[in-house]
Amino acid sequence: MRLKNVPGARDAIEKSDICIKDPERFKGKWKSEIFKNDNPLHIEIGMGKGRFIMELAAKNPDINYIGMEMYSSVIYRGIQKYEAEENPPRNLVFLCFDATDITEVFDTEEIDRIYLNFSDPWPKDRHAKRRLTSDRFLKKYDVILNKSGHVEFKTDNVSLFDFSIDSVKENGWNIDGLTRDLHHDDVMNKGNIMTEYEQKFSEAGNPICKLVFSR
Repeated sequence: MRLKNVPGARDAIEKSDICIKDPERFKGKWKSEIFKNDNPLHIEIGMGKGRFIMELAAKNPDINYIGMEMYSSVIYRGIQKYEAEENPPRNLVFLCFDATDITEVFDTEEIDRIYLNFSDPWPKDRHAKRRLTSDRFLKKYDVILNKSGHVEFKTDNVSLFDFSIDSVKENGWNIDGLTRDLHHDDVMNKGNIMTEYEQKFSEAGNPICKLVFSR
């Protein structure tokens, strides 16, 4: 369940150097103006409290990372986690932003990889377009993702996973990897970094599904 109405969250976001304000002004210029390099740019849409993206950034200093989260009270926890680190990764920034408008902040083929981890399943059929693997969002990824880039998607929700497989195929993307039990798949689990939700669901006995796809 998402956190709501955490006192001080919005003020903390405004004051934080790690959380970029007015991200639209950096469209097409993230590498040059924010990261000051030409390294690959990877984003996580729905970063939650930031465990995954922070660990990934720490392990890969030659890659630029952006963690996106639309809920201020959730990204606030990520800011706290980042600021509590003795040596936080400098190749990482956060955005408090709704991915519905993602093409407003990233330019054509500006992104090299997209991570979708334990996204809201939006189980009702009338809300299907809100799912981050719906055709609505796949069309946006098609714009911002580099032609050789990949999307990596993890969930414990079987219905959402099945929907995502169908959506990817129907929209002409290639499936590069697929497993319905990630933690028992030696190939796809290699180098896997768990999110907070992933650890929780796995400890409860829920198999983790993973899908990797590209154009």
